[in-house]
Amino acid sequence: MNKTERLLAIVMELQRSKLLTADELAEVLGVSIRTVYRDMQVLSEAGVPIVGETGLGYSLMEGYFLPPISFTVEEAVSLLLGAEFIEKRFDPAYRNSARSSHRKIEAILSRSIREETNRIQGSIRLLQKDEMAIMTREKVNLGIIREAMLEGKKLRFTYHKRVAGADGNRVTVRTVSPFGLAHDEQNGWLLLAFCDLREDIRHFRVSRISDLTVTDDTFQTPDNFNLQSYRPKDTRSIRVCALFNSEITDKVEEANNYYMETAESKEDGYHVTFRVRQPEELLSWILGWGADVVVTEPESFKNRVREEIEKMKERY
Repeated sequence: MNKTERLLAIVMELQRSKLLTADELAEVLGVSIRTVYRDMQVLSEAGVPIVGETGLGYSLMEGYFLPPISFTVEEAVSLLLGAEFIEKRFDPAYRNSARSSHRKIEAILSRSIREETNRIQGSIRLLQKDEMAIMTREKVNLGIIREAMLEGKKLRFTYHKRVAGADGNRVTVRTVSPFGLAHDEQNGWLLLAFCDLREDIRHFRVSRISDLTVTDDTFQTPDNFNLQSYRPKDTRSIRVCALFNSEITDKVEEANNYYMETAESKEDGYHVTFRVRQPEELLSWILGWGADVVVTEPESFKNRVREEIEKMKERY
């Protein structure tokens, strides 16, 4: 990185962060602290409004903005695909912002970069679930959840959870403090929140939430909670083993079941171990493989699969 690139990088880092120390800038740029001090002097003499606060660090004067100089094809494609993902999977407010961002990014691209970017974009497609299903549940809920998080207010909703049993569905009313949102390829959007009913952090699939409202009760996210580093408690203590036909090994791998723990190909087939809270969580998934799978343990779950097969036979 030459001096000109380094000076530009400093301004962009300060533009991205409210306050950075010389140590932090030196680490990001891979230079000495003395070099950072010299670069700061050069930028100040060039008219860049940098504010230095003793003991705190450097910041840019409020209102100063350096527009991006240029994007490579790869950078442009990354940004535009990201905007497309947000447009498809977020609530209306972010969807409109994503469309606006998309137009602004394209507007600053050179003709050659824009044409190449459009060509690459045309060869990439983001597949998703039925658009209307997402609009009617996830997207509407996402907007309300974001509103509550920004205002620091609790949420109340009805939650529909699939469980083993005759009815297959449990409905409860929850009041929660929304800490964050996460996106999972298998489950879609998940709300991470402190549940007043369970008195602990719980995960809720946004698509299973109905009657969602923002309450007047406020909350504060704990200082020790960090969404990026948070890992849920693993309460899966029951081991289930199954033997799959070796001819469908690749299909089982592609299915990438959430509960799958280990897998190994042997002469007699594809041995897979699952870890679950209760075996019933795997029942429908196991039955979906038909005669290409045999549950080997526990015996109680083998019997449960037999019972379900007998019920199916009665219907036919």
